[in-house]
Amino acid sequence: MTIAKKIEIMLSGSSWIRKMFEEGTRLKAEHGAENVYDFSLGNPNLPPPDKFNEALKDMANSMESGVHAYMPNIGYPHVRRSVADYLSMQQQARISEKEVIMTCGAAGGLNVILKAILDPGDEVITPAPYFVEYKFYVDNHGGLLKTVPAKPDFSLDPDAVSSAITEKTKAVLINSPNNPTGQVYSKESLDELGVLLKDKSKELNRTIYLISDEPYRKIVYDGLEVPGIFTSYNESIIATSYSKDISIPGERIGFIALNPKAFFKNDLLEGMALANRILGFVNAPALMQRVIASMQGISVDISKYATKRDLLCKGLADCGYEFVRPSGAFYLFPKTPVPDDVKFVRALQEELILVVPGSGFGGPGHFRIAFCVDDKTIINSISGFKKVMEKFRQERGTE
Repeated sequence: MTIAKKIEIMLSGSSWIRKMFEEGTRLKAEHGAENVYDFSLGNPNLPPPDKFNEALKDMANSMESGVHAYMPNIGYPHVRRSVADYLSMQQQARISEKEVIMTCGAAGGLNVILKAILDPGDEVITPAPYFVEYKFYVDNHGGLLKTVPAKPDFSLDPDAVSSAITEKTKAVLINSPNNPTGQVYSKESLDELGVLLKDKSKELNRTIYLISDEPYRKIVYDGLEVPGIFTSYNESIIATSYSKDISIPGERIGFIALNPKAFFKNDLLEGMALANRILGFVNAPALMQRVIASMQGISVDISKYATKRDLLCKGLADCGYEFVRPSGAFYLFPKTPVPDDVKFVRALQEELILVVPGSGFGGPGHFRIAFCVDDKTIINSISGFKKVMEKFRQERGTE
């Protein structure tokens, strides 16, 4: 092979999400897009808010000098100020533009954070199920991802995190609302996590950071609010994006926010600013920065995702599927009726239903459904879900 051995190994175990998405492309070409029920990729299907389109037109038409030039690596000051003002209300903390770094999406933000804090051999703990690319991000910067189980309802288990902490632990990485389960971590569990990280940091004489990946923060249901982490733990960092809540994942715009009470705040900010540059991002896209300056607190109509969730949950419950009803994001993570989740997913594929095996997220015995699709895709897929469930029930009955 002409590519690096490490990349060759990674390719052999590459993301099930992308594999199923590519399979969907093939099946749509063969059977027609309207006959394939593709739940493989978390690609928002709602259009961006009108305010986004208006702001985009205004910025694109701007003739102001220097609008396409370099800016500070951490982003335009006025954009960071806008983000900080909104974030201060959200996190119940006094955040300034100095604690905000504009990034190329949440993925870019996570890589910047990890580049700045990890030494070779450092460990990052994350609850499973988890977003599969965390492993690659941590590995990018010489670290090792360690997973710990969430509770049976996919809520945060601070005791499991505590038991996994060693002298090599550098960070705990959480994702709430969670991909792939849609679970939202409670304020109580975050406070408990903050206390144990403070105690463990003191015991080990080593700062352990809490990193929160929050691209689904605004996508929550039933009047729920996502607790802020800054009041739970001082050594905390947020990475997020506008990809999901205003439906612009292709624009790659997000930010990092550092808790203003972090002990090594200045070192962290300088390190992340440098990492943003040397990773090749240089700075977040200039046009998108100027657009989102006026988009704080704006999102798509979340009630439409709630309707999709309810359609899917009712349909699958009627078919006999077991699942934890998601509190946020646009994913459902049902149990498979057999231990082999890959086998079950392949059976769904025969009915032209594309989902992702839970084993790809560190959650074997489950599968992920991304319900950010047209309502009719959900409605028309239910008969296929039912047929496959009945098939496996019959097979179990004959064993």
